[in-house]
Amino acid sequence: MSERKKVTLPVLLRKMQQGIPITMITCYDYATAHLVELAGIDIVLVGDSLGMTMLGYDSTLPVTMDDMIRHTQAVRRGTLSSWLIGDMPYMSYQPSDETAVLSAGRFMAETACDGVKLEGGAEMASRVTAISDAGIPVMGHLGLTPQSVSSLGGFRLQGKGAEQAKKLIDDARAIEEAGAMGILFELVPDRVLQIITERARIPIISLGAGPYAHGQLLIFHDMFGLYPKFTPKMAKKYGEAGQVILDGLTAYVEEVTEGSFPEPERYFGIKDPAYRELLTLLSEEDE
Repeated sequence: MSERKKVTLPVLLRKMQQGIPITMITCYDYATAHLVELAGIDIVLVGDSLGMTMLGYDSTLPVTMDDMIRHTQAVRRGTLSSWLIGDMPYMSYQPSDETAVLSAGRFMAETACDGVKLEGGAEMASRVTAISDAGIPVMGHLGLTPQSVSSLGGFRLQGKGAEQAKKLIDDARAIEEAGAMGILFELVPDRVLQIITERARIPIISLGAGPYAHGQLLIFHDMFGLYPKFTPKMAKKYGEAGQVILDGLTAYVEEVTEGSFPEPERYFGIKDPAYRELLTLLSEEDE
């Protein structure tokens, strides 16, 4: 484990004020979180996208709070220094402010995360305020919000028209004034996000929304070719880990089938005297 200092909210705000880009990634388990820790990523989001990347669902909607708790606990064990955010799953905060506070409180208590994230604009401002007033840092999520993908018309760019872009800007202001510590924007036009970033007093993070933000987010599985169904246009692939793993598995199948695995150096023997004694014991038992 690295010995870097814990990333805190003041650290993130200072980077924003100094114009130092904030790095953010979404991952879901201990092994990848360990690598993220070594790389020095500022913010780690355990997204409800795990429903698609880890559990094989077609959307994020089936993900439960128990799913999120289990994966966030694992990520926390892998990265002690990153600012860790747990993604509030579908219907864990939408019903009421009280529901939102109870869900966020459970998230913090059971996972040791540093904050939570929820989707939605002005209509969710009271949820943000309630959670923030309970002493829990909360990040907003605007633009393409996967939990509302049906009402948004699918996984597509948001804010293309002037009125829709104006609503995004208004929603950003509402979420910031409600007490959010930052806002993630997903699939929003670059110049719309530039306006939002220039007006914001909290960190603005871009996921496929261009360079004019205080920080950038990518999904671990998209970066390394680990999600088999598709790779979003916004994702940059930094490696083909999926192909490397597949090549290894294929070789393993071949070696076991042809009998070349395991090699002598990969298993253990028994000394001759002990083996002869064993055969004697078995022989006596059979008599």
